[in-house]
Amino acid sequence: MSNRLNTTPNDLSAFWMPFTANRQFKKEPRLFVGAKDMYYTTHDGRTVLDGTAGLWCVNAGHCRPKITEAIREQAGELDYAPAFQLGHPKAFELANRLVDIAPEGLNHVLYTNSGSESVDTALKVALAYHRAKGNGSRFRLIGRERGYHGVNFGGISVGGIVANRKMFGTLLTGVDHLPHTHLPARNAFTRGEPEHGADLATELERIVTLHDASTIAAVIVEPVAGSTGVLIPPKGYLQKLREICTKHGILLIFDEVITGFGRLGTPFAAQYFDVKPDIITTAKGITNGVIPMGAVFVTSEIHDAFMSGPEHLIEFFHGYTYSGNPIASAAALGTLDTYKEEGLLTRAAELASYWEEGLHSLKDCPQVIDIRNIGLIGAVELEPIAGEPTKRAFSAFLKAYEKGLLIRTTGDIIALSPPLIIEKSQIDELFDKLRDVLKNNI
Repeated sequence: MSNRLNTTPNDLSAFWMPFTANRQFKKEPRLFVGAKDMYYTTHDGRTVLDGTAGLWCVNAGHCRPKITEAIREQAGELDYAPAFQLGHPKAFELANRLVDIAPEGLNHVLYTNSGSESVDTALKVALAYHRAKGNGSRFRLIGRERGYHGVNFGGISVGGIVANRKMFGTLLTGVDHLPHTHLPARNAFTRGEPEHGADLATELERIVTLHDASTIAAVIVEPVAGSTGVLIPPKGYLQKLREICTKHGILLIFDEVITGFGRLGTPFAAQYFDVKPDIITTAKGITNGVIPMGAVFVTSEIHDAFMSGPEHLIEFFHGYTYSGNPIASAAALGTLDTYKEEGLLTRAAELASYWEEGLHSLKDCPQVIDIRNIGLIGAVELEPIAGEPTKRAFSAFLKAYEKGLLIRTTGDIIALSPPLIIEKSQIDELFDKLRDVLKNNI
């Protein structure tokens, strides 16, 4: 790795970077050239503690042996196999392994290449399911304010983050939104699920009254809204959504791209909250972020609704060139092996209390107006600088990087979600560095 240090590409202009202040970055590049377990190595030879699991995805830590070896072996054995009308063994093996850890009844998997594709796949499944059942009038999709469901047109249509929507025209028609559940005046500095706000789920009844249930196909929510700044569902909220959806024949979709694969201390958030959706979308942690892949879980009832008519006909006209790609499948199997052998799908439950104490110890830092946590996720919300929204948190991001800590910011919120292999001493290191940033640098 040392021969890569102190090297920077000659020209940074060709790459238009995603969700990045490109001009600022290219004046002062921040480049990673290596990683191992809990730490990145920068181009100038420093180590940086990963406080965000890469981008909510590196749940098992970096460059883990079983995953890298699985990729190496698969690349030399079978690099690609067509996904249409043909298959390869690992895609089927992986699907079996996935449904084994999924909530009971979600017995079938469709493969995608990202969380954005998983969301669009789930929305299409929901619409097609109702049509297959003879309910083609159910075309409406209900999302939630401040929801993040990727950046494809379906995802930004049901999503509720203004900056992601405002430049792209009318988006999908027939979409409505529930209110978000962020109630800082009543729930500030909550530990775990907030006490107040479960009644916000009944807004779905208002939407049903407005449009009529016979026009609504599905409701999609993140069990814990991550990218908007860690919004944790109030006690009973998700249960009420489930009850209302069931009452009106509406499918409930959980977007678990962030919460899937151990982030809350259970394989999926549906199990943590004891609420069973009809569809679950995943990506990120399925391959530990190593290779793009996603999976959409559906119930047998949904799957079986398509399995009619002549057997030689395609049942669902949807899929991707890389659905269940051999190397991605191998990476996912290596990831599941790592999770199982090291108990990572439940490790967040073991660390949650220690994590919570460390996080809430930042309450006395300047400009901190809220702290919230669940599982191995945390958020520190900062008072915005008047007239300069997002600047305070972005300054904290830059200072943290200088001090050897990777954090994630959205608006003026610092979001934290370290790899599930983190040790208590590294939790201490993370919060010591973040406290120094908050007290002295912003």
